[in-house]
Amino acid sequence: MARCLLGLLLALPATRGRAATPQTLLVLGDSLSAGYGLPQAQGFEARLSAALARAGTPVSIIDGAVSGDTTAGGRARLAWLLGGARPDAAIVELGGNDGLRGLSVAAMRANLTAILDQLAARHIPVVLAGMYPPPNLGPDYTRAFRAVFDALGHRPGVCYEPFFLAGVAAHPALLQADGIHPNAAGVRIVVAGILPCVEHVLGHDAGR
Repeated sequence: MARCLLGLLLALPATRGRAATPQTLLVLGDSLSAGYGLPQAQGFEARLSAALARAGTPVSIIDGAVSGDTTAGGRARLAWLLGGARPDAAIVELGGNDGLRGLSVAAMRANLTAILDQLAARHIPVVLAGMYPPPNLGPDYTRAFRAVFDALGHRPGVCYEPFFLAGVAAHPALLQADGIHPNAAGVRIVVAGILPCVEHVLGHDAGR
């Protein structure tokens, strides 16, 4: 018995050391992942980091979320973000502002494809968070917009979350006064929804 206990005690420091080593997660997004309108501790990145830590998967987040950003902006910034770091995984949460502005769906597809191509070239697995455009743009625009995410979500190395705001959008109690951005309670639901995909890509070998 004493020998068994000694063996367990000797193993504990190494186990704790491995668990405490964070992986690096890039969040490339807009105001939804930047935590617009919320204290930093209640925003998406902080809540996601806390949820991953509780699950035994600590992360260091590279904050690539910029309020108001479009897929074109994310595409333009990605090389710079990757210049000084090689994240273990990435979340791509873009497209909402393309939809709000009624921008070209073809251009959005090209931008998202280029973003995923850059990450794939570096063997970085991705959570792709889908979006919906506002309904006033009509059913044809909505179908084309959604088809972009549905198609790209099937790429190798991508874990697809079809709608970033699932369970939150159109629920006033979970939204800020603007009716778009989640409040603190809404963020908790967003994090719970995307967490399985994030855990998956952080545990994915991706050919390294």
